Amino acid sequence: MNGALKRHTSVPRRWTLHGLNTGGIFGFTYHGVRALPRSVSYAIGHVGSAIVARTQPKSTDALVHNLRAIWPDETERFLRRRALEVYRSYTRDVIDFFRAIDPAEAGIQFDCSTAVVEEARRLHATGRGVLLMSAHFGNWEAGGLLARELNLPLTVVAMREPNPTVARIRDDIRRRLNIQTIEVRQSLDTPFQIRAALEANRFVAVLVDRHAGRDRIRVSLLGRQAYFLRTPFVMAALTGAPLAVCSIVRAAPARFAATLGPEITATDVTDRDGWIQNAAQTVADQIGAHIMERPECWYHFYRYWDAQVDNYAGLL
Repeated sequence: MNGALKRHTSVPRRWTLHGLNTGGIFGFTYHGVRALPRSVSYAIGHVGSAIVARTQPKSTDALVHNLRAIWPDETERFLRRRALEVYRSYTRDVIDFFRAIDPAEAGIQFDCSTAVVEEARRLHATGRGVLLMSAHFGNWEAGGLLARELNLPLTVVAMREPNPTVARIRDDIRRRLNIQTIEVRQSLDTPFQIRAALEANRFVAVLVDRHAGRDRIRVSLLGRQAYFLRTPFVMAALTGAPLAVCSIVRAAPARFAATLGPEITATDVTDRDGWIQNAAQTVADQIGAHIMERPECWYHFYRYWDAQVDNYAGLL
């Protein structure tokens, strides 16, 4: 085994396991923020984020490493301040989402234009299902709240949480929101489950910016090589289901702003592989633009770019 390969086997596979996502902290936050006044939760989260930034040096270093793609010429000190902003943004998102699960609050949570709502309903009316492409950016879980508010059927394609407490809480939340979940790498028939959801005319939301082993397609993100999941684009090419990039970001305390990108649909495709590649890059470009606009909302707490090298990708 060569040196480069040894280096990348040490990159953590449990991508979401960081200081703010351990079972104890996640469970305490889930139950605590729903009982405490919102202002108190924000204050605790503000201080707690600074503590995590100092006591989780690997995660903080990873954020600095990732953010350098946005600010290549900035100082280490500047990037560490931006990393702290990421922690605090993530904490506020979690607090707002947990509180918004209560149906009494859900109706006032979104700044969503009439055009976005009409486009979502139009895409659903095609009857082919809809693939919603997103990334680990903003409050993606809040999409379930929006789907509930608009009465649109939602299926989420996600990797299983490595921590059992976090996995149990997320499963409970999705059940309460009537969200169907397809877990990546839990069975061999994931593509068939996705196709079945599309045939049932459901919205299928996928976080495409983390590949799963050989299920990957190379794109350029923020000017660097990255791998996205390939399966959603294959499904779009095979079924004719439209793709659209969706993002949900915090606009103010307890308020989320939702956007929906232009439809990407495979019609009369003669070069399927070429269409898949072009569609994946179009999605990457839109996601990259969102990240550049709100970098504090980009939530990868591991060294994202290290996980994009060929040797490492082959080990997953």
